[in-house]
Formats: sequence, structure tokens, C-alpha cells
Amino acid sequence: MFTTESLLSSDLPKVRVGIGRGTDAGNVERSVEAMKQYDVRIYDDPEKLADDLAEGRIDAAIRGDMSSSVLLPILKKKLGVTALERIVFLELLSGKMIIMAPVGIDEGWTVGQRAELARKSVAMAKRVGLGEKIAVMSGGRCEDVGRCKAVDRSIANAREISKTLQDEGYDAYHCQILIEDAVNKADILIAPEGITGNIIFRTLHFIGGAKALGAPIVNIDKVFIDTSRVKTDYTDSIALAMRLTEE
Repeated sequence: MFTTESLLSSDLPKVRVGIGRGTDAGNVERSVEAMKQYDVRIYDDPEKLADDLAEGRIDAAIRGDMSSSVLLPILKKKLGVTALERIVFLELLSGKMIIMAPVGIDEGWTVGQRAELARKSVAMAKRVGLGEKIAVMSGGRCEDVGRCKAVDRSIANAREISKTLQDEGYDAYHCQILIEDAVNKADILIAPEGITGNIIFRTLHFIGGAKALGAPIVNIDKVFIDTSRVKTDYTDSIALAMRLTEE
């Protein structure tokens, strides 16, 4: 089973990793010291971090506690994309690891975008040895159809996504609004859209105590892990970045 513990105790590849430092809290430094057997470099300049990743001078990068509003626009420019699509690895208090998407408030607003995030989540799950069952969420139970047009659209969209993925051979199902069941049955949760996904992430992580390893960007050909500035230990994010460099 893929967990934080199994990740940190695994034989990680010897690759070059960069991590951003944007505060003097010392969390980045302590994390790098804990991983001192590996080549992990601290960056204070967001331009340099993005450039070294884009040019291949490092094999993977982690945001660390660098400002996202500064780093991410630079990263988009360096990598030639107009938007960044993220999925997040969350380890629940039960010890189960799940992938969730979309988690950016401007992501996953169409059926096609959510289906593609599900496909990319499965590809990411395969790279780390996580299960591949997909739960596609909607804003209500099937029996709620007719109560609200917005809920009706959400259910119809989730059904369409589930059917599309099933027809392509994916192990997907419409879990309705029942996230409490989905976290036990599935490995990948696809939220109704980015705002809901972001709220679910914040509730599970900041209130519910789930551990967030980080959010890999899945629409670039480089390994970049987005992280929160309130995170105090980045060793799991560093290890995840290393693991994702493996083909």
C-alpha cells in the first residue's frame, strides 16, 4: 500500500531536486537537512528555480514555502502553458492515500476537463503504485434530480463523465455526493468543480487532519509539486517529487 511511510522508506532515485524558500521559518532548511543523503537544493529566486527546471538542470522542483503568486506565473511562462492543472495526494487519518482533483478554483469546470483530470490522475496513481478506482462526485444524490437545476446539471455531468471513463476501460463510477463512502471505496476523487474540490481539500487537510503530500502539476512534461506555505515538513513532498521522476 502506498503511504507516506512507505514512500519515505523506499529506495528513491538519485536525482537533482530544487525546493523554493520564501520565508525564514526554517521548515525548508530542516526538510532538506533531513534528506541530506540526496541532492536537494534550496532556491530563493523563483526565476532561477523555474528556469533550472525548464532547462533540465534539476530533475524535479517543489514550491516549498515560496509565494505561489510569484512562482507559478513564472513557471507557466517558462514551460509554455497558459494554465496549471493540479491533483493532490492526501493521506487520510485512516492511513489511506487518495488522489483528488480538481483542487484549483479555476480548474475542472467542464465535463471534458474533469474527465481528463481523471485520466491524468490514473496515470499518476500508476507511477506510485496507488489503486486506480475513480469516484466521480456530483452535487446531490440521484434521487435529488428535479429539486434544483444546478444539482440536475451536476448529476448529469457526473454521469456523463463516469460513462465516458467506463467506455474507455477505466474503473469509474458516479459516487453522487457521498464523499464519506467514496473515500473508502475509491482511490481517486473527482470533485464537481474546482471550488468544491478546493473546499474539500481544505476541510480534509486543515480541519480534518489529512496529510497533504503536495499537488503535482499534470499538464507539463516536468515534475513540479505545488505545496502550501503553512506546511512544516516537506520531506514527503521531496520524496514524492523524486518518485515521480521515475518512468
